[in-house]
Amino acid sequence: MEELPELQARLARLMDERGLWPADSPWVRPAMETHARHLFAPNRLWTWDGEAYICVDRAAAPEAWADLVYADPADSTITQVTDGLPTSSLSCEEVVADMLDSLMLEPGQPTLELGAATGRNARLLAERAGPGLVTTVECDPLLAAAAAANLAATGDGVDVVTGDGAAGAPQRRRFARVISTFAVDEVPWAWVEQTSPGGRIVTPWGRLGHVALTVAPDGQSATGWVQGLATFMPARGTDQGLEWDQVRGGRLPATEALFTRDLQKLHQDASLLFALRVIARDIRVRTTADEGTVTVWLHDGRTSWAVIESGQDNGPAVARQGGPRRLAAELETAWQGWTDAGAPELYDFGMTRTQDEQYVWAFDPASGPRWSTANTHSLRAA
Repeated sequence: MEELPELQARLARLMDERGLWPADSPWVRPAMETHARHLFAPNRLWTWDGEAYICVDRAAAPEAWADLVYADPADSTITQVTDGLPTSSLSCEEVVADMLDSLMLEPGQPTLELGAATGRNARLLAERAGPGLVTTVECDPLLAAAAAANLAATGDGVDVVTGDGAAGAPQRRRFARVISTFAVDEVPWAWVEQTSPGGRIVTPWGRLGHVALTVAPDGQSATGWVQGLATFMPARGTDQGLEWDQVRGGRLPATEALFTRDLQKLHQDASLLFALRVIARDIRVRTTADEGTVTVWLHDGRTSWAVIESGQDNGPAVARQGGPRRLAAELETAWQGWTDAGAPELYDFGMTRTQDEQYVWAFDPASGPRWSTANTHSLRAA
């Protein structure tokens, strides 16, 4: 088996080769290399075998365990599975670095983390903020205890709280920086209230992407830009709905229709995928490509599904779908909505959260088009 330091060095080298270490936050790389992944990984990890998540124990399979800890920069390490689904992980290295960069953390800034997991991210935050300035909240008592043990073994100065991350840490101080390691559909207003004016909140949003919001001087709103794409575990208790196979079941397609949009663009264009996430946010989109052909899988997590496949000999694609909704047609409508809004690129999008509402906008928070996150297809000109 390769030694863990060698695997760690290989992962750091891949990060370097792909330009994933943040140039604007030079503190991130040495912090992540000092507080290596294996120092926080539990002895039991989990991996997908094609049908279910199976455990990989360090004592029984040390090489497989090490390979899960130090996989590709884009791969997370699953550290907990509950009822057959992942519920905690060591986040993939490139996303950890990107989110820390987005936080713009400076020494001396009180920082709140939501979702302690293994404790590694809290340790990285403390490395930058300083001892006694980081509070991390974890809803799972077992994970909170493990995080506290890992943090005690690697330093001091981090306060581990067992509680609901959506509520923040109301009994603590106000924070200059707030970061969540789990995805939310709506940024909890408590996070805004607990962030000082001018402070920064970094959080994953929904199933795709993370945002960085700055709290207004009057504390009555938080606004900022999309920072990148990644998939994050949702907050505990989130109804994740059904998977595509479960929605379809054994039912045959009820309708078949031509689909005239370019499936290659849908597969390759991250900006388009994110826009569809914004405009038709309850439609889940997955694409696959094989030898020049593209297949698109759509479902709403409840009752309706569709599969769109590239046509033969460059002909139009065909959509086969079932359930009460016609998701392929809804997808085309949302695609047109993105075009009509000026086809904003990924980093043209931003988000605003007030006490009463949350919406995603493009180009400009005051004058650009905006979409409410509370109601699908609610585009309006500001």
